Parts: sequence; structure tokens; C-alpha cells
Amino acid sequence: MSKIGIIIQREYMTRVRNKTFILSTFLLPIMMILFIIGSVFFAVKSVEKQRVAVINDPGYFQKHLRSDSSQVVFEFTPGIDSVNYADRGYDGVLYLPALPGQQPYELISRKQFGIAARGYIEKQLNKAIENHLLEEKGIQKEVLDSISNASEDAVALKNRVTDKKGNSKQANAGLAYGIGFGSGILIYITMFIFGAMVMRGVAEEKMNRIAEVIVSSCKPFELMLGKIIGIAGVGLTQFLLWIILITVLMTAMQLFVPAEMLQQMQDAQANQQNLPGGPNNTMALKILQAKTTIVEGVNWGLIIFCFLFYFLGGYLFYASLFAAIGSVINEDPQEAQSLMLPITMPIIFAFIILTSSLNNPNSPMAVWASIIPFTSPIVMMGRIPFGVPDTVPYWQLILSMMMLIGGFLFTTWFAGKVYRTGILMYGKKVTWKEMAKWAFRKS
Repeated sequence: MSKIGIIIQREYMTRVRNKTFILSTFLLPIMMILFIIGSVFFAVKSVEKQRVAVINDPGYFQKHLRSDSSQVVFEFTPGIDSVNYADRGYDGVLYLPALPGQQPYELISRKQFGIAARGYIEKQLNKAIENHLLEEKGIQKEVLDSISNASEDAVALKNRVTDKKGNSKQANAGLAYGIGFGSGILIYITMFIFGAMVMRGVAEEKMNRIAEVIVSSCKPFELMLGKIIGIAGVGLTQFLLWIILITVLMTAMQLFVPAEMLQQMQDAQANQQNLPGGPNNTMALKILQAKTTIVEGVNWGLIIFCFLFYFLGGYLFYASLFAAIGSVINEDPQEAQSLMLPITMPIIFAFIILTSSLNNPNSPMAVWASIIPFTSPIVMMGRIPFGVPDTVPYWQLILSMMMLIGGFLFTTWFAGKVYRTGILMYGKKVTWKEMAKWAFRKS
């Protein structure tokens, strides 16, 4: 077996047998499922109906003001005012002006109402005034109600994407968003985790003087390359196990989430636009509602291939730089932080671009960020689920892959030159400027 193969085997087996690896592999999928179920459960349980007493009604709000929200109920009870409303069991009292457009519309309460509840009240007040004005023009309430009921959810828009030959397929923006965001965030996290793992491994071997023994039997570049590939194998193994466990748990999860809970959360989302707890709960609901029919039009083979490619390419691109840092740092942790900043900033910047490119995958920023190697592993995986070649032309995908391969070869060459000098250097604080001199000087 070659020296690089022995190093790869050592790095892989040492980490796979580690208790931390075993625990993180099995606990992370379980924690993800518990987070999804918990988000749905607490979002539904946190919805509390608030009773609002409406007073000073000019005569038409009681007729037109709707109370179909899961959070706000309007009641027109005589004898309620700003003094006794709390004693009568109300959460607030709503004062109405005598004429439309007059101010103020005032809500008095002991506790401040949330943004969603206030927004719902304003929306219903505006709708009631609109219905009243239409009724004054001769349109009866029964007609208004029939029009309103007929117009709600009247349109279920489907998007079909066609190519130049006229072939079409069903597009699912929500599914593409979820796949793109999930793939991007996984690559984002793993580049940090496994890159830092490479850096710590190199630094520990340097501090323990193990590297001096290993370097005596192999070249520093062989040691670095073996360590990077070995840890990459650990990452792929962990990802494969995560995919299997998450698939099994997601299938079983449908049995433990009552249908009533999903229906309650659907009603809350439909009435309030934003669920309690923010977008995380909305995303959790979409995951729980996922059906096999949504896979139409999704090229899973291409997505899985690209994910593996960009996961490995992004990891190898940045792991080489993390290894170079590990070879030059000493025992001072602040030294490592200062050297890591130029590497971590592009990764963070790529995640920021990802969040915007999911809403507009064809924007110039998304296109160029998906080609440049520093950001392409994260951003390109956010664009690919929207369709290849309609959203991501083949030339962009091929150019992005070639650029990432070229970037990996460059960072590996750069890190090897730095590694060769830095792994045996002790007690000196090194800067990026000096590391660049090591890389480009003639041997």
C-alpha cells in the first residue's frame, strides 16, 4: 500500500471509531426530527385566541367584521368599556370612529398585541369598510359573501417549464427552494466542521511532534493529501448514514404527528400568513406535508451527483487551506482565528448569497457566485434544483465544475508549499503574506 493510502486509512479509521463520530452520526438526525415535530407542536399550542370587544360601532362593522382567525375573535357586547373589559374576560377593547376614514381606530389592552394579531385586525377593519362602501352602492351582503367565498383559493397556479422542443415538466418552486437551501446549508456546515477538523488534526500532530516522525518516512505533501482525503471519506460516510437515517425517520414521523395538528397549523398559516415562531415553523409544516407526488420534474440523479461533487470539491478546496493554517499555527488560539478569517469570510458570504439566490436564481450575482470557486459549492447547489438546463445552462454548470477543480488543484499546490515549511517551524507567528512568499519562492 502506498504511503498516502496508509495515511488515508489511519485518518479514516481513527475518526470513524471515535465516540464523537458515532454519537453525532446517530443523534443529529434524531435532533432534526425532534426539532421539526417540536416546531409544529409548539407553534400550534402557542396559538391563543384573544377576545376583542368592539364598541362605538357606527352600525355596519358588526355586519361585516369577520372573526375567522385562530387568534382574534371580535365580539359586540353591550356595556363594555376601557375600564371593565378585563373583568369581563376580554383581552382588549377596540374603539371605532363614527365615519369611515376618521381617526383614531384605537385598540386598548393590558398586554401588547403581537404583530400578526394587529395585522389581522387592521386587515379585517379595512375589509369591513370596503364591504360597507360596496353595499352603499347597492351590492347586498349576501352577494359580497358569495363573491368572497368564491374568490378565496379560487386559483391554484401550476408552473410548467418548457424547452425549445416543446417538452414540458411540472415545476415546484417550494420543493426546489427546500432542496437548494438544505443542500447549501449542509455544505456550508460541513466545510466549517471538517475543515476545522483538518486544521486541528495537523496542528495537534505538529504540537505533539508526531509530524516530525511521520515526515521522516514520507513527504509533507503526501501527509497533507492523505489527511485531507481520509477526513473527506469520514464526511461522506457520515452523510450517507445521515441520509439513510433521516429518510427512515421522516417516513416513520408521519405516524406520530396527528392529522389534527397539521390541520390546525394549516389554518393558522392561511389566516395569519406568518406562523408563531417565524419561518422555521412554516418550513417544518412544509416538510411534514411532503408527499411523493412532489417529486415530479425533479432530476434526483443530477441533484445527488452535483451534491456529492460540490460537497467533495468545496471540502477539498477549503480543507487544503485549513491544513496550511494548521501547519503554521502554534499553541496560541488567537493566532488561528486571525489566519482563519480570510478563509471563513467567503464561506459566510456564499451563504448570504444563497439566501437571496433561492428567490432569484437567475440574478447576475447568483450566476457569478455559482461559478467562482470560493462560493460555487454553496450557491450552485441552491440553483440546480430549479432546473438544468432551463435555470442553470449546461455551460454554467460545466464551467463551475471546471473552475472548482482548478481551484482545488491551486489550493492544494499552495497549501503543499506552505505545509512543507510550516509543519516543522515552531515558535514563530506567521502571516498570510509570509505564507504567500513560501508558496511562490523557488525551491
